[in-house]
Amino acid sequence: MSHEGESPKFQPFGSEAQPAPAPPSPPALPGEYGWFGPQDIYLFNEGSHLRLYDKLGSHPATVDSTAGFHFAVWAPNADYVSVVGDFNGWDRGKNPLKRIGSSGVWGAFIPGVKAGTCYKYHVAAPGGFTADKTDPFAFTCEIAPKSAAVTWDLAYQWNDAEWMADRKVKSAHDKPVSIYEVHLGSWMREADPPYHSLNYRDLAPKLAAYCADMGFTHVEFLPITEHPFFASWGYQTTGYFAATSRYGTPQDLMFLIDTLHQHGVGVILDWVPSHFATDAWALARFDGTCLYEHADARQGFHPDWGSFVFNYSRHEVRSFLLSSALFWLDKYHIDGLRVDAVASMLYLDYSRKQGEWIPNRYGGKENIDAISLLRRFNEEVYRHFPDVQTYAEESTAWAMVSRPTYVGGLGFGYKWDMGWMHDTLKYFMMDPVHRKHHQNDLTFRMLYAYNESFVMPLSHDEVVQGKGPLWDKMAGDEWQKFAGMRLLFAYQWGMTGKKLIFMGDEIAQRQEWRHDQSIDWHLLKFVPHKGVQSLVRDLNRLYAAEPALHELDNQPGGFEWIDCSDAANSVISCLRKGKGEDAIVMVFNFTPIPRPGYRVGVPGPGSWAEVLNTDAGTYGGTNVGNAGGVYAEYVPMHGQKYSVVLNLPPLGAVFFKGKV
Repeated sequence: MSHEGESPKFQPFGSEAQPAPAPPSPPALPGEYGWFGPQDIYLFNEGSHLRLYDKLGSHPATVDSTAGFHFAVWAPNADYVSVVGDFNGWDRGKNPLKRIGSSGVWGAFIPGVKAGTCYKYHVAAPGGFTADKTDPFAFTCEIAPKSAAVTWDLAYQWNDAEWMADRKVKSAHDKPVSIYEVHLGSWMREADPPYHSLNYRDLAPKLAAYCADMGFTHVEFLPITEHPFFASWGYQTTGYFAATSRYGTPQDLMFLIDTLHQHGVGVILDWVPSHFATDAWALARFDGTCLYEHADARQGFHPDWGSFVFNYSRHEVRSFLLSSALFWLDKYHIDGLRVDAVASMLYLDYSRKQGEWIPNRYGGKENIDAISLLRRFNEEVYRHFPDVQTYAEESTAWAMVSRPTYVGGLGFGYKWDMGWMHDTLKYFMMDPVHRKHHQNDLTFRMLYAYNESFVMPLSHDEVVQGKGPLWDKMAGDEWQKFAGMRLLFAYQWGMTGKKLIFMGDEIAQRQEWRHDQSIDWHLLKFVPHKGVQSLVRDLNRLYAAEPALHELDNQPGGFEWIDCSDAANSVISCLRKGKGEDAIVMVFNFTPIPRPGYRVGVPGPGSWAEVLNTDAGTYGGTNVGNAGGVYAEYVPMHGQKYSVVLNLPPLGAVFFKGKV
């Protein structure tokens, strides 16, 4: 295995210490290489090739009874490309590639190369440019900081047929979706020094059993595409087709996904088409020119992240990104793609001052090429994989993010409700005595709740970079913080929209997330932490069991305010309904003051069973409640024909099930 940049035996072209390379091979005829024929060239150059991962990169093959690997790479401005690797002593002159027609692709079959062999492409271009580049289409790479690509065969025997057969039903908008956001390198680490991350196979049974027990329907992995800097959490990507080798082989990751599926848990992958890492051995200036990125820094460099921005107008780059998206759905059975930093793609002036960006052809700030790519991305995903979902992390008021492209939308299945997350956390950080002046932070969301199909996130972004854990955002003393955590989760699960929390939130993690440390699982030996975890488990089970809490999650008719005007007591009450007669009445008390004898209107007569109380002793609460249920009286209240008299627990939520 070679280290990053390791081809030290040879100097750059032009060095007196090194003999001149072999002359470039003559251009290949378009049909000479069966794996990249005229139709591939046409689709690639048009921006419509969706399966480049089957054509470019390295692939095992047998030619004239000789086993080896096909190699192919896009480098249209190069005048010489060769494959260097362990198999040829990293000799830049031994295995030159041929141009394949006018495609800009170079390729060749190299006999004798076996799976597991390190390699790079040596690229020489006019002007004296030379570089050894890792394969943009590699399926796996050396463990960072090494950077060579590794030849690989993705064959795997899947055992998730039952999951895949039922996936379309489970992914429907009227089904429960509760997402557990996970950074694989820090969810659980080795118990003994040096406390390394667990590998894919060691994680598989632990994570799958945990998610199934906790009732999460999906896991969302922070990017597991290859990245050189561990502290980037995967968001500074270099390998758009390579699962990071930090945790094992591609088949090891497939085993993890397979195991999750067999436990009834779907997998969402965080995918990053908004920017890429600037490392010289990767995509940056791949053939001596800005091939994947814009040449103008005002369009091709992201000031926030110090990374390059894709040139979305270039057809071949569009083929590259679309192929990457479909690759994970195709080869890894991924159930959904969450697209990171969509706002940074949509706006040309994102994080830029006047004069630091270039307007579009109409003089506006909208990135027309990125909009076109995102629409095409969603169209192709749903065309080829209609049983998955796409999710947009989009932080602005851009209209119709999760509406179909044929009505002018971007075509995503869901959009993260960032506004709800920020408003809610701001509210929970306030001393309860001041909350009566800020009730609108809780109620404002319902003014736009049906503009999009929303996921309600409490994501990793809120517990990093000095923001502290959710625990720190809860006002009051220690008891109030635990009660506030339970109230926050009940409020999140009770409102419309699908659910997402970041790992560690469910056990009331008390320190900010660190990518190089495990979650503080030892906290579960303390009753209050165990209580928060038990509540999240019960919320997931209730959410899945009660159609009223999920069937109309993002449709008018699934939610109704009972009373959102009692700001003086910081109490809100609301109703969730499904397609049947069952309904869930929810009442939230956002102060530490118990409120006995509190009357609330309900839509139907008879008994209303208390199906959840966040103040229950089993969760670490004080057991202020309603003895398992109440009976509706014919006393009109809050516009309802009936009403019930409740004991509202301090900093607590109570849910009641009845008939409408």
